[in-house]
Amino acid sequence: MTADRKPVIVALSGGVDSAVAALCLQRAGYHVEALHMTNWDDADEYCTAAVDFADAQRVAADLGIALHHINFSREYREQVFADFLTGYRAGRTPNPDVGCNRHIKFGAFLHHAQRLGAEYIATGHYARVVHQDGSGHLYKAADTDKDQTYFLHAVKSEALSRALFPLGDLQKGEVRALAREYGLANHDKADSTGICFIGERPFREFLAQYVVAEPGPIVTLEGQTIGEHSGLPYYTIGQRHGLNVGGLASKEQAAWFVAAKDQNRNALIVVQGHDHPALLSSELRVGELHWINRPPEELSVTGSVALNARIRHRQAEVACELSRTAQDDILQLKFPIPQRAATPGQYAVFYSGEECLGGGVILETLSAS
Repeated sequence: MTADRKPVIVALSGGVDSAVAALCLQRAGYHVEALHMTNWDDADEYCTAAVDFADAQRVAADLGIALHHINFSREYREQVFADFLTGYRAGRTPNPDVGCNRHIKFGAFLHHAQRLGAEYIATGHYARVVHQDGSGHLYKAADTDKDQTYFLHAVKSEALSRALFPLGDLQKGEVRALAREYGLANHDKADSTGICFIGERPFREFLAQYVVAEPGPIVTLEGQTIGEHSGLPYYTIGQRHGLNVGGLASKEQAAWFVAAKDQNRNALIVVQGHDHPALLSSELRVGELHWINRPPEELSVTGSVALNARIRHRQAEVACELSRTAQDDILQLKFPIPQRAATPGQYAVFYSGEECLGGGVILETLSAS
């Protein structure tokens, strides 16, 4: 990576990844400044905004770079969190990190950075980008365990053409080592987890503030009621823990898993066994599609294309056939090997070799049984 003092603003979260991203760009010759975003401003015991900003200030001081600060809480609530709640109310299990990247980090942040004079923005994501003829092409990171293209698949090509991912060719261990060797104050700070910008908190308690959830029956595939759930939004497909279903005299002693949510009956459908056929899907319907650049040509010419896909972060890619349907905005995804716990509201993300092409929301699953 080389640069001739081109201005770049790094999204400095306060964590080690974005700190090392700034360090790498500085060493590569860019004119580096940083911007810290506050995107969730509820002041409670779980909100780490103040600590994260203080950590970002220390990193900026360590690197000798200017640090800007802006609050995007309104944009986050309107463009990301509202869709998140809508998904749960509809019986889905949404993933707000995808919308956060598209609308906040590579939307509102990009526009603000450009107003500050930046030619590029940069983040601590583990991914690679190639700029070509005004477009951005997204590729998997060298560190396959940390690769974050799943969460970046909905970012627009135009935004990627102005983005830099300095960690794309690094392993996580190398990132920690660089931070430690330089003496960054946050070199041993734990990686953040939890909902994007909301942090780590008891999820059921948090969701109950926004979504009305009524208790209802836990039912087997055969229709036998074996317990009561606390509210459908609190469960996801494939979930084992938290069902509070004990052994039944008429059933074998095997663990129970969530297989489906019946919104009409407010019933949670459960099955026994990690690999029960009801948990395996051979076919999905995918909508709300986004292609980073353009759909594969074969999809337009023949109506179908062979690709690889992920239906969750860190899942190994699996072969699939993607086909058009009678509805232009919905595709059919078929797996030669059925996939476990495909979940409506999550994303199916498509790959051709190392390149991430885009993806869409899982709308419906077809059981392999």
